[in-house]
Amino acid sequence: MATPHGTRIVNRFRRIEGQVRGVAQMVEDDRYCIDILTQVQAIKAALGRAESEILKRHAACCVADAIASGDPDEQAVKFGELIDLFEKAKR
Repeated sequence: MATPHGTRIVNRFRRIEGQVRGVAQMVEDDRYCIDILTQVQAIKAALGRAESEILKRHAACCVADAIASGDPDEQAVKFGELIDLFEKAKR
């Protein structure tokens, strides 16, 4: 992921990593539960945005390349991966 887009995603995960460390410190400091939960919700939202960015990248690159290739097997693999991903998310 040496692309500018990849760098943005890595930076996003580094910010999330910092948020998680901050929440761990809040728990160690016995901070108010609602404050901790608010930060956990912010982390979940940030992870959701990162997931969305990666999914968009996958669709724009990997899936688009499979479609452009005209290879039905490659197309089936890429769409199968997406279906598997969405089925896992439902569980």
